[in-house]
Amino acid sequence: MKRVEITKEAAVVVEALKAKHGELIFHQSGGCCDGSAPMIFEKDDMYLDESDILLGSVAGVNFYMNQDQFEYWKHAHLTVDVTEGRGASFSLEIPLGLRFLIHSRLFDEAEQAFFKTV
Repeated sequence: MKRVEITKEAAVVVEALKAKHGELIFHQSGGCCDGSAPMIFEKDDMYLDESDILLGSVAGVNFYMNQDQFEYWKHAHLTVDVTEGRGASFSLEIPLGLRFLIHSRLFDEAEQAFFKTV
């Protein structure tokens, strides 16, 4: 079971970004400027520390979330998607006229048991 997955459309964008920028990471901070938008960065452009939790990998890119944000999302399955529009961030998809977003749903009983979120 996975905590985070990605749509086919978003995976195509990620593959194009990897071809241009090399190794990448997703990070969802829940900070003031971008809310809870997932952002994608070149791996060495984002400082990770003990407060960042690895939720999994999507399209070959590790997806991290700040632990404070994780407290709100720990009961949910997340799907990374992409849409037209400009986000308010430094995320690499922005120059393409796109932005990543999250769709969420609560875990079902099997997922709750697997992730022990009850």
